[in-house]
Amino acid sequence: TDIPKSRRDETCNLWIMANTYTQIHIQAIFAVRRRVNLIQAEWEDDLYKYITGIVQANKHKLLAINGMPDHVHLCFGMRPDQSLSDLMQDIKGGSSKWVNEHKFLKSHFEWQSVHFPIANRKFPA
Repeated sequence: TDIPKSRRDETCNLWIMANTYTQIHIQAIFAVRRRVNLIQAEWEDDLYKYITGIVQANKHKLLAINGMPDHVHLCFGMRPDQSLSDLMQDIKGGSSKWVNEHKFLKSHFEWQSVHFPIANRKFPA
């Protein structure tokens, strides 16, 4: 065909678009194991900052973070080059390790294994 090789994928015989725009907004909710009220006001903001750093290090855009003593809500713009499960594993694994290393609690801290993601096309203003 007359399509330049740089504009065409030979293996799939598909057009390669010059610019692709993807906008994925996720609200993820995850809880402390057994829904115990372990997140304390004294270190809650530092936990949120740490989680924010994990999201940003993975090149996603945190839009909001908040929670209660037994769970956290995240709202973020997600890039399509990482799976949600991999990102949540990074967030939950990294943040629980951070809480335990700082010895904020006398007991071991961990998140429940499940999380509840909600995909949104656009959040209300």
